[in-house]
Amino acid sequence: MPQPLQNSAPIEREIESVYSLYAALARNLDPATGLGGSFLYAADPAESGPALLRAANIAGAASLAASADSTLLRRLMRESALDFVVTSLDEALRILKNELRKHEPVAVGVTVETGAIEREMLERGVQPNLLAGNLSPRQELEAFVARGTRLVEPVLIAPGSFQIFSIPADWTLSAAAFDDQLLAGLPPGDELNRRWLRLAPRYLPAAARRLRSVPR
Repeated sequence: MPQPLQNSAPIEREIESVYSLYAALARNLDPATGLGGSFLYAADPAESGPALLRAANIAGAASLAASADSTLLRRLMRESALDFVVTSLDEALRILKNELRKHEPVAVGVTVETGAIEREMLERGVQPNLLAGNLSPRQELEAFVARGTRLVEPVLIAPGSFQIFSIPADWTLSAAAFDDQLLAGLPPGDELNRRWLRLAPRYLPAAARRLRSVPR
């Protein structure tokens, strides 16, 4: 069995912030498709934070973020929190609809001010299933909730809740073989954490790509 890292507090806190939102999103997780087919509106990631976009991708949802700050959105794309950056709601919806139909995760950023995007979504009947729960109250968001959108509030994660493992530099087998050793330690029916272990490294920040995290 791999040995957990010692003194992993900074990266552990970052992982915990993503996992707390992942657990909130995935409370009705389908073992095969996760949240495939669900649409999350993350609003401005400067307000909601990139952890929500990462968590939604891991859970399998399709996400939309909006900000007039194109530099921010392109930085998040370089950091793998976003998959695409576009300039209009029409472009975003073309991507989102295709991935929602296939029940595949995707995160799209649109370089338009959030209020304008929200008003256009309401006018066109674009209704997200899920909405970031930490946004400042405003009329447009209240309208989404009144129509049935569920707010996503982080699940409380106690500090030190994870064991962090690093794939050794001299590891001669595949990363999948390393993952298999960790998966063997999880209960057979724990689909929430099995999905997390398999998919989180793809969407977490670059510093965590060769790390694996398992709830204690």
